[in-house]
Amino acid sequence: MPPLPDPEPSFSSPAMQRRLLLRAAAGTLLFSPWLKAAQARAAVNLAATPIGRMDLPWWRKRFEASLQQVRRSQPELVWLGDSITENWERSSPQPWADYQPIWQREYGRYQPLNLGFIGDTTSSVLWRLDHGQVQGLSPKVCILLIGANNLGRPHWGAHLTVPGIEAVVDKVHQLLPHTAVLLLGVLPSKRSAWISAETLKINAALAQRYAHSPFVTFLNVGHVLLDAQGQPDPALYLEGHEAHQTVLLHPDAQGMQRIAQAIAPTLDKLMTDAPDRPKSP
Repeated sequence: MPPLPDPEPSFSSPAMQRRLLLRAAAGTLLFSPWLKAAQARAAVNLAATPIGRMDLPWWRKRFEASLQQVRRSQPELVWLGDSITENWERSSPQPWADYQPIWQREYGRYQPLNLGFIGDTTSSVLWRLDHGQVQGLSPKVCILLIGANNLGRPHWGAHLTVPGIEAVVDKVHQLLPHTAVLLLGVLPSKRSAWISAETLKINAALAQRYAHSPFVTFLNVGHVLLDAQGQPDPALYLEGHEAHQTVLLHPDAQGMQRIAQAIAPTLDKLMTDAPDRPKSP
C-alpha cells in the first residue's frame, strides 16, 4: 500500500504555494482547506482571481454553448451571474418554477442574453470574461448579479467578495466600455447567520463604492423578497416549495418577477439614455 499523504503539508515554500494556486486555476482545489492556507500565505484573493470550472463536463458544455450563442447574438441586454440568473431559462407547469414567460415579458424586446451559470462565483465569472464570454457584444446594459456562491462552500466573506465583485465590474467595463452596468446587491438568503451578516456587509460596501460611479448603477432590491418580519419569505423561494427545506437561496418565479419590477424603472432609464453603441472587439 502506498504511504498516505501528509495530512498537514507545509506551505512555507513558494514552490508549494505556486503549485496549489495553479491547481486552483485548474479548478481541482477550489474549496480545499489546503488551498485556503496557501491563499493566506501567498496573500492572493481567489475571489478576485479568474478560476475556470472546465473540469466539470456540464459546465464546459454550457460554456462552449454560450460562446456559440454569443457569436450569433447582438443583445441590448445581458444578464450575467450564477444559478439565480440561469433560472430565467426555466419553464415549468408549476407557476412558481415557470420563469420564461416573465423573462420574455420583461426583457424580450431587448433581445436578452442569459449568461448565468449554476454555482459560479466571482472567480468563475472572471474566468469566463477572460475567455471570450462577451467577445463581440455591445449591449446597452449588463445586469450583474453575483456573490451568493462566494459565501457558500468557498466561505469567502465580505472582505474577499467585495474586491471580487469589483474585479468583475472592472472587467465588464474593460470589455464593454460603452455598456452601462446595473449591479444588483447579493440577495437575502436563509443559510446561516454568518452568511446573512456578510451579505449585509457586502451590499453596504458596494452601495458606498458605486454611489457616484459614471458607468455603474448599484441597486439593492433584496427587500422585495422579505416577509413582514424582515426575513426571507419562503413563499418567494424555490426551496420554500419543497417539504422540510431549511435553506432559502433561489428566488422562485414570483420572486424574480418582483426583482424585475423593482429594477424596471432604472433599467428603462439606462436603456433610454444609452446611445447607439459600437460593436466590441
